Amino acid sequence: MRLRYRCPGCRTTSNLHDPGCEFEGTERVHIEKAYTDLLAALTARTYADEEALREAVPERWSGLHAAALSRLRSDQRVVEEDDELRLLSAEEYKERVSHPTFEPMQTIYEKGSVPGAHDNSVFSLIAFYEMVGLSWEEARENTIDWLETSGTWDRGGFDEETPAELVDDKQHVYEQGYGWKEKARAAKAVIDRHLG
Repeated sequence: MRLRYRCPGCRTTSNLHDPGCEFEGTERVHIEKAYTDLLAALTARTYADEEALREAVPERWSGLHAAALSRLRSDQRVVEEDDELRLLSAEEYKERVSHPTFEPMQTIYEKGSVPGAHDNSVFSLIAFYEMVGLSWEEARENTIDWLETSGTWDRGGFDEETPAELVDDKQHVYEQGYGWKEKARAAKAVIDRHLG
């Protein structure tokens, strides 16, 4: 599992922020430092709440720290369970993000794809797995499994001979780091029309 220090505002991993990003102009080194401050503390132990974590961070707590923690929470790397704030292990995180639980990805994952939505569905699933930090091997394995268990492959409409061949043909989506939201919305609309 890899963790890229994405801008907590616009999610970029470079110095080029989206227009209007509240962290535009913030150097990568400061973004990375906020994350490493948090991760160093969270790796050592769990915390009763955010205030206890703030006290454990060696640097003065800043808006960048708060935004980075918010991003770690929304990305499901840090969770609040049993009245504790904790960093998930790599295995726990992988399990959690392998099954998307928010729309439009949830519809695609749970209902599977239908002809007319296949390209957008596979594209968005691979792009999602790249975004959450799964390795290509993990993204490939999860996508092949999804094609088979969701009934997507059985519905037909593919030019490729096997699910593995289809996923391998989409490796460029993973390598280029394309976004998933637009393709996922388009796929969900088609799936909803066909499967309700």
